[in-house]
This record gives sequence, C-alpha cells and structure tokens, in this order.
Amino acid sequence: MDRNKDLGQRKVVDLDKGLFCVQYQSADDETSPPKVVVSPAAGHERAVEFFLHPDADQAVLWQPGSSLIVRTNAAVQLHVQVAPLRQNGSKAAAVRFEPLTQGTPVYLARAEQDSATDRTSGVRLLGHVAGIGDVVVGPNEWVAGPMAPSRIEGIAIQWPQKPEGVDLRYSVQSAAQPGTPKMLGLQSFAGSRQRALPITGVVLEMSGSSASNYQLWAEALFLSSPTLRAIGQRVVLSGPTGREPLVGLRIAIQSTLISDEPGLSGPAAAVNKTSSLKGKVRVFRSRPKQSAAFE
Repeated sequence: MDRNKDLGQRKVVDLDKGLFCVQYQSADDETSPPKVVVSPAAGHERAVEFFLHPDADQAVLWQPGSSLIVRTNAAVQLHVQVAPLRQNGSKAAAVRFEPLTQGTPVYLARAEQDSATDRTSGVRLLGHVAGIGDVVVGPNEWVAGPMAPSRIEGIAIQWPQKPEGVDLRYSVQSAAQPGTPKMLGLQSFAGSRQRALPITGVVLEMSGSSASNYQLWAEALFLSSPTLRAIGQRVVLSGPTGREPLVGLRIAIQSTLISDEPGLSGPAAAVNKTSSLKGKVRVFRSRPKQSAAFE
C-alpha cells in the first residue's frame, strides 16, 4: 500500500434521527472531480442505513449531480471523505445533506403544543418578602414587583408537572453571603427568612436530556434599577453593581415547541441558516445538525 497516497479531506457530520438526501452539488475540477465517500462513524453503524441506486453497492458519489439517501434511527455521526481520483487531483467538492420529511398532522402538532403548555403552566414561585412573609404566585406573576416593590429574602420553585429528562436548579446571593452559592433543586428554599438579608442575585439553570425543549423566562427588579429580563436555559439576574436588593421577581418556563407564549413576548426561535469556517471546508446549515456542505 502506498502510505503517501493522498486520501483527501474528511469531515464529520452530525445528524438527528430522520431521512436525508446526500447531494453532490459541485466540484472545482469538473473534468476530473473527486469522489465523495459517505460512511458511519465507529459505533454508529447499526443506526445508519443507505439507500443506493440498484447498480451501486457502495455509498460513493462520483460526480456532481449524483445523490443517495441515508436513514438514521438515532442521532449519529457520519464521515464524509472527499478523495481525488488522480495524484495531486482536486479535493474541493460541495456536498449537502437535506432533511426529508412527510410533515406532521396538524392535530398532532396542536396536541403536542397543548401538552407542552400543560406541563409549563403548573410552575409556582414562592418568595419570602420582608414584612409580609411567604408569597406564592403562578407563572408570569410578580412576587413584589413594580406595583409593590419589597425586599425578597428567599425563593423556592415548584414544578409538579415537570417532564422527565428535565432538571431545574437555582441559587441566590445576598450581600452577607460571600462566595459562590450552592445550586438547589426544585422545592428547596434558597435564601433566608426574617433575617433582613435581601437577595442581590439569582441564578436559574435547566439541564437534562430533554432540557432543549424548554427555556427559562425571568424578569427581576432590583432597587433603584430598571427591570431586567433574561431568557435561556441559564439565567443570571443581578443589579448594576451586584449589591442592589431584589424587590421584584417573576418567572415562567416556555416550551420551545411553541414560538410565542401569551404575555411573555418571547423571541421566536432563531434558525442558523449559514455558518462558515475558513479554508477549503465550509459548512452551511439550513437546520441545526441536519444540513451541511463541504468545499
């Protein structure tokens, strides 16, 4: 075997479960284009199935305009190797993975949204307010807040209908408690009661295998500061100097299956249409983890 043989360039592509068309779109050298070899990464072989032309027996694309179909039963990685057909030949080719779908019945999509709404509507926020005591509110409702600002000394979050695969933890900071506070789980009380130690910072964090289906939404009011809003799977809230007392807080959990939550004015889900890397290899994505091109 010629150990110095030019094997071209290889790229790893991440695909979700689904059906994809692998398209050889173009090549710099049209007279002698490189071949494109598609193969599953080690350990992913059982989750990948190729549908080839009846006259083909390998997942190889030989020239622009050719294509094949790949079916994945789980999230997998594929290797895409672009190899020249002659010595010192071109290794520049554009290959795109396009997801194929049959759509989703409208009634199923609505049922999925309704189910997601049911799971997030049961979130409750308990806040211990100075001079008042424990106050419990629902999603998108203020503990204290702009209409009745009061120092909040502790919080606890309840989520009885929390789906499996999602964890929510949180912590609070006060001026009298230096250092990094410990993250606590749902229903745990973070902070203090009747000790005149107002909260000066709040951290909320979601994790787990299904965490990407949800995001946190929070608004906080710190003394003598404008209202602060944050959205994401990790939310950090504090005043301009980090010492201002928290005098208002409201939270909610949004399902990413639903583009807009009533009353929250959350941003629509962003779609990363194009990203690039310098050099001969460029990656284009029309949908996250499901469409890529190589040059």
